[in-house]
Amino acid sequence: MKKELTEQERHNLAMNHVGKDLEQRGFEFIAINSKLKRHPQFVCIDKNSQYFFVIVKAVLLPDNPNNYDIVWMESFKKHAMENDAKVLYAGVGLGNPEGEDLPIYLNEEYLIEYNGIQVIETNLN
Repeated sequence: MKKELTEQERHNLAMNHVGKDLEQRGFEFIAINSKLKRHPQFVCIDKNSQYFFVIVKAVLLPDNPNNYDIVWMESFKKHAMENDAKVLYAGVGLGNPEGEDLPIYLNEEYLIEYNGIQVIETNLN
């Protein structure tokens, strides 16, 4: 019997994709938090010792993974500035290739829409 992925499992799947991307870009991980609605998911540093707070958001397709809550992001940017960190956002869309109304199943193929990491300007609006 097929097992439908939970929201936490979909989030973990998205985090795996983003984590690999961050590694390929040369980031070093300081902390990882995979719990839902806990931010940031990754705290990283680059080769210049600049801190980055990385937010990962998993959505079900056809929702747009590149959209985020602008009001919430303003408060998060303030938190990042207080910690001398830059903010990166990674939206990941996941879906079932058999149809958008179907769930994503464990150990089954899935669709992914990932347009890479977005730099969020930390200037407060």
